[in-house]
Amino acid sequence: MNKIGIAILGSGAIAKVHADCFRKLEELCEIRAVCDIFPDKAEALIKEKELDHAVALADYSALWDMDSIDAVSVCLPPGEHAKAAVAALEHGKHVIVEKPMACSLEECDQMIKAAERNNRILSSVAQNRYKIPMMKIKKLIDSGELGRVLQANINSWWWRGQNYYDLWWRGTWEKECGGCTTSHATHHIDLMLWMLGKPRAVTAVMGNTGHFNSECEDLSYAIFEYPGAMALLNASLVSHGEEQELVFQCERAGISIPWKVRASKALGNGFPEENKDEENRIQQLYDSLPEIPEEGHAAQLRNFLKAIRGEEDLFISGRDGRNTIEIIMGIYKSSIEHRPVIFPIKEDDPFYRKDTMVGSMPHFHEKLKSVDNLADVGISLGRDVGK
Repeated sequence: MNKIGIAILGSGAIAKVHADCFRKLEELCEIRAVCDIFPDKAEALIKEKELDHAVALADYSALWDMDSIDAVSVCLPPGEHAKAAVAALEHGKHVIVEKPMACSLEECDQMIKAAERNNRILSSVAQNRYKIPMMKIKKLIDSGELGRVLQANINSWWWRGQNYYDLWWRGTWEKECGGCTTSHATHHIDLMLWMLGKPRAVTAVMGNTGHFNSECEDLSYAIFEYPGAMALLNASLVSHGEEQELVFQCERAGISIPWKVRASKALGNGFPEENKDEENRIQQLYDSLPEIPEEGHAAQLRNFLKAIRGEEDLFISGRDGRNTIEIIMGIYKSSIEHRPVIFPIKEDDPFYRKDTMVGSMPHFHEKLKSVDNLADVGISLGRDVGK
């Protein structure tokens, strides 16, 4: 089969990650175009990554008549995701879109329907599922060896400086569609949904305590209700050290990412003592589970390409991305209305559509500074949530 022709929309930090990964998958694909409203940035990415077969384009609509382009990788600001993805799908291109999938449930549904209508593949990036500890813990939970999950604590802790929000599209409900919950905790929300399924309800609060050039939240706390369980999500952009973790307290033991297992058993008075035998049993189970050969973006992009070729089932779909957006909208709705929100969010709800969601949101601060580009010094990803 011929190589899959790839176009990357956007040339910022995450586009460079996609370029590196597609380069590693050259037996399956070839990058043939990079699009950016700043053409010099597209040219610079092509030169930096030695994309010898790629052209730089200022307008991605030029791709639609290019038979050499089979799939589009959407690495644009969040507010542009749905428009670009729907256009690509309607012109017969497969699409993988960076997080967050879109800015509203309505936009997610438009993307999903366009994929179905045109028989194209739509995938939403959730690369942290493709981490060895994630895969192993998912299998442990599903196996029943831990008993039921009773409680989950999920810390989506990040740190960003004030100047992070100087970039023109960041820090506005209209263009970024949210703060730490939408742009950062989306990873952890996807993992929660993958591990535990969809919650019945959420109660949440949010605020902005440390970023004064952003309309959006830099802190949010959400409590999720499950049948027989509860989960707590802490999302932050003011957490030095970015010590992210997921902790699952189950009937037989507690396990966490970064990996750790602790087990207790009851004394005669009900107080705990350490259950080393159970800890050793679970550790042996964890160690016996096979490791995946490839992690992160590269693994997800490989699956996306192989799904296009009909060689694998798509692991992370557009519907998975929609599920994450629904949880985010529930967090925002609960925070604004100061009450629990029951899922699902229906089409007549103001938090289903972007315009009514944006109109409902507070401006914690007004965005007063805006620049076209920030200093090109690379990005740091904090402590790897999968390690």
